[in-house]
Amino acid sequence: MDIQKVCVIGMGTMGSQIGVVCAKGGCETAMVDIGPDQVEQGLTHIQSFLKAQEKKGRMDPETQNRILSLITTHTDIPQGVKEADLVIEAVYEDIGVKRDTFRRMDAASPGHTLLASNTSTLWIAEIAAATHRPEKCIGTHFLIPAALTPLVEVVKGPATAEETHDAIIDFLRRCGKETITVADSPGFVINRLYLPLVNEAFFALETGLASAE
Repeated sequence: MDIQKVCVIGMGTMGSQIGVVCAKGGCETAMVDIGPDQVEQGLTHIQSFLKAQEKKGRMDPETQNRILSLITTHTDIPQGVKEADLVIEAVYEDIGVKRDTFRRMDAASPGHTLLASNTSTLWIAEIAAATHRPEKCIGTHFLIPAALTPLVEVVKGPATAEETHDAIIDFLRRCGKETITVADSPGFVINRLYLPLVNEAFFALETGLASAE
């Protein structure tokens, strides 16, 4: 499957950055949030990020304009997803909110559309169960900041089809990302490695090995 049109649900910190990744990869990118104020705030974040990259010499004005030209915004999920090949959910990390968002994404998007969640901790299986297409559901855990960090965890749920996984890998590589594929498990790989590191730091502080600084 050739992914050319993407919709990102949520224009907060992660969603805005994911939108930049998709547009920079050459995809028509629809972005959705719950109201005009949230959409405007998301666009401001995107524009500020692109300007900062230009000032640092990491992006020329032509690339910046091309990215912005590929982004459209909506306050309605059905309008945003109606032509999407891929929908990426980047809403609040709450299982109820994510399941409801996936239910709405599933109901409004074309039958071929792949549905991805940017969750960093929740079960893909539980999120996908809110849809009628669990085989087309997958996790795409972008790391902060998504537009600059190269790695994306790709999380296969128990029902995720190989065709879905392969299409997502191809899409992310086209967007300049490196990927690791992980099984559906709490915390996936990155957070499971990170938490013991943080715990060890507290143990070191507690034993007087060194100061926090």
